[in-house]
Amino acid sequence: MRILIAAAGSRGDIAPYTGLGAALRRAGHDVALAAPEPFADLVARAGLDFRRLPGRPEAHGDVGDRRALMRSAATFVTELGQGFADAVTDDTDLLLLSATTAPLGWHLTEATGTASLGVYLQPTAPTGDFPPVVTGARSLGRLGNRAAGRFALRMADRVFAPATAALRRRLGLPPLTPAAARRRQEAANWPVLHGFSTALVPRPSDWRDGLQVVGTWWPHVDESERLPADLEDFLAAGPPPVVVGFGSMAGSEGERLSELAVAALRRAGLRGILQNGSAGLAAAGDDLLTVGDLPHALLFPRVAAVVHHAGAGTSAAALRAGVPAVPVPVAADQPFWAGRLAALGAATAPIPFKELTAQRLGDALRDAVRDGTYARAAATAARHMASEDAAARTLQAVERLAQPPSGASVTGNGAASSRR
Repeated sequence: MRILIAAAGSRGDIAPYTGLGAALRRAGHDVALAAPEPFADLVARAGLDFRRLPGRPEAHGDVGDRRALMRSAATFVTELGQGFADAVTDDTDLLLLSATTAPLGWHLTEATGTASLGVYLQPTAPTGDFPPVVTGARSLGRLGNRAAGRFALRMADRVFAPATAALRRRLGLPPLTPAAARRRQEAANWPVLHGFSTALVPRPSDWRDGLQVVGTWWPHVDESERLPADLEDFLAAGPPPVVVGFGSMAGSEGERLSELAVAALRRAGLRGILQNGSAGLAAAGDDLLTVGDLPHALLFPRVAAVVHHAGAGTSAAALRAGVPAVPVPVAADQPFWAGRLAALGAATAPIPFKELTAQRLGDALRDAVRDGTYARAAATAARHMASEDAAARTLQAVERLAQPPSGASVTGNGAASSRR
């Protein structure tokens, strides 16, 4: 099949699909990944064709401010909608849509008859088991959680409304609101695979048919890739260090965070690796090393603990490595994942980014490294994750779609199409 994976957002929203795409390619499919321009090299290194999508959400506003985040999301989605249709060519057989691109991709499947499948990194369907991931980790009770989940979907519908209207006009489709499009997909049990581990989020029993949790899609790492020599030397020079990084978060606070991280490491008596990320963390010393972007799969198993912003991908990577975490969530779904790690016993209590101090971080690091219960819980979860093969389960779902009834193909809403 000619498969197009469409994903948008920051690096953590794109990288998991490079591993999924590479697995599909090894199985004989022709795979392209549509993503924002800054990730073209990331996609190419996985051996996938790159298609450009416009926009990048962290380019707009302060991610620590909820109102600014909503404005950022609306701007981002509007830009995305204007260029989405250009990425889908006439010979595309299957669209794999992330949670961000699905509300736009549904309209493309309607216009073209292309089959589609959801590949989400977060649970978005309402459930009584937990509140919406965008509202944090505090449960509101089963009824409250479901009501909050429905409200979160309505808020997302509002964000997508202008982009949806413009896209349907361009495609020559009659008007349809995002809410109506979503209800149409739900009624048809549109299939969605969720790329996270059941160690973190078991499948809710009150989800509709068609929603599956398949395990984590891991970013592609070339078999020949190795850690840099200076990092290997640093790792060999003493006890396992702690990694401190905030990914694409906190872009303007590098100097403050660097000083804070160094003070916390000193307080805990630990060596440290600062991963510069968007914040530009940096420090030097015999017990400190600054590094750039490195595969989590190579680095995390070599360290004593990880301080991170609790993005979905980084949270899963630390857990997969079997090392404790000190989560410092900033915004969006990060408090949710931080709470999940803590509930497993694999992380200390989350420290909200705005409440981060050298004393709190240092004390949490000391606990994470010296109290063996955190490492044991992480190791238990890592064994569970090793039993999950998300790429294989996704391949099975894709190949079921590749075998429609004779004389027809399956569209995104389950109807027969004669487009090909």
